[in-house]
Amino acid sequence: MAERGSGRLLLDTVEELLAELPSRVRGSRERLSEGALSALRGIADELNLVTRDELDELELRVAQIEHRLRLLESPPDLPPAA
Repeated sequence: MAERGSGRLLLDTVEELLAELPSRVRGSRERLSEGALSALRGIADELNLVTRDELDELELRVAQIEHRLRLLESPPDLPPAA
């Protein structure tokens, strides 16, 4: 039941943000772009979506960790037998 309530709250918030969108984007082309971006960022924040920059940062960190794991898992170089 709590999940239904929080889901309804989320839907209400998204509907409210979408209803505000036209008033935010009235005016010049620059204001339109800024207002639309602002509204979309607000929606993304409300939905807890990640940004492209955050995703790129995460991918870089995972690649670094994978590289370090490969280095740890590889057998050590042994000196040549005499």
